Amino acid sequence: MTKIIFVCYGNICRSPMAEFVMKYLVAQTGREKDFLIESAGCYPSVGTPMSSGTAHELRKNNIPFNMRTSKELFAEDYKKFDYLIGLDFENVRDMKEICGGDPEGKIFLMMDFVGQHRDVADPWYTNDYVTTYKDISLACKALLKKLS
Repeated sequence: MTKIIFVCYGNICRSPMAEFVMKYLVAQTGREKDFLIESAGCYPSVGTPMSSGTAHELRKNNIPFNMRTSKELFAEDYKKFDYLIGLDFENVRDMKEICGGDPEGKIFLMMDFVGQHRDVADPWYTNDYVTTYKDISLACKALLKKLS
């Protein structure tokens, strides 16, 4: 089983979007039992609901999801997951700090999967959920291809 966790700052916009997009893509291949897919935040306000903008964008793109609340990334998650994927450079830095480094090379930047070493813009600040969705969808497809 391949275990993936997507991580952003607060776990209300980008990382849950990535979680549900990846779950959808995996379901389309019929390989749900081969994956564990979650999301977390480096510094979430634990229990905060997923953003309405994320929910709207997922609905608009026919991506199934359930309304969830934010949860925190813990050091123990490094052992639990095979891929810890940060949505921006700051997330990756924070993830390494939280996890005590990256001795096994399991922490990645999301857009690196499509050869674009850059952030996925945070729609909490940009209010541009469309661009965020496009980046996440592209990167999740590339990640799934890499894992197939």
